[in-house]
Amino acid sequence: MISREHRFHGYGSLRYVYRNGVTVRGPLFSLKAAPNPKRKGYRLAVVVSRKVHKSAVARNRLRRRLYEAVRALEDSIVHPYDIVITVFQDSLVDEPPISLSKQVKRQLTQAGVLVKLVR
Repeated sequence: MISREHRFHGYGSLRYVYRNGVTVRGPLFSLKAAPNPKRKGYRLAVVVSRKVHKSAVARNRLRRRLYEAVRALEDSIVHPYDIVITVFQDSLVDEPPISLSKQVKRQLTQAGVLVKLVR
């Protein structure tokens, strides 16, 4: 789970990201990211609708898995960003952790949030 300082508080911030953010859509979820120079670090919200899965347990599991995937990459996030991940496929529940983290990394890189490592 990500720390409290990396979570959203209130709906006004989400509205800002939805209006001004860059959208990157993948097969299982979409990601919106907007730079936020007022903060020192990133903030993350994961939105899972009841249309995706009826069970609250499954929705919370999806949320926790995505929070953990982003937390593992937080050292690569250089600038303060507001990030909103919107899940629209229930097949994310069965996705292996390695492929889930690869997809999160790919979409964060496409949105310009992660530093591209030169090897």
